[in-house]
Amino acid sequence: MPSNPDLADRRPGQVPLLLAIAYRAMTDHFHSRLTELGREPLRPAHGYTFRYLAAHPGATTVDLAAHLGITKQAASKAVAELQDWGYVRRQPHPVDKRAQSLALTERGHEYVRLADRLWAEVEQRFADIIGPDRLAALDQDLRAYIDHVYGDQPVPFRPVW
Repeated sequence: MPSNPDLADRRPGQVPLLLAIAYRAMTDHFHSRLTELGREPLRPAHGYTFRYLAAHPGATTVDLAAHLGITKQAASKAVAELQDWGYVRRQPHPVDKRAQSLALTERGHEYVRLADRLWAEVEQRFADIIGPDRLAALDQDLRAYIDHVYGDQPVPFRPVW
């Protein structure tokens, strides 16, 4: 029985809320670990930026903004922060002379590897609570749901603002 009275009773429609709360708890743990390691105050949007740039080297700020569903100005501000911290570099675009290509620096790639380790730690913490078999079943169930909803469409890998 959960200790929080708001979560004590099973109600229809509560699973999406529970997923959101669990994600928030996992993200909070992830960010507390970053703080312990002396890292910059990165936000979830930065994480989505890292993942996008790792998968799309040479993307522009306009590409990033479209992916994140934010304005070009907001994307530019995030990129500037990451550039100041040494995670991202801008370089001349090979085709469009008005644009700049974005790329992760070696420090940015190292951060992605660190993030992978920390997310694995968060997942292991969850497995320690519910058990590895239930985590594996949850993984399969979530994948089945995502596959059902998106089918052959690309899965949006960006925050819900």
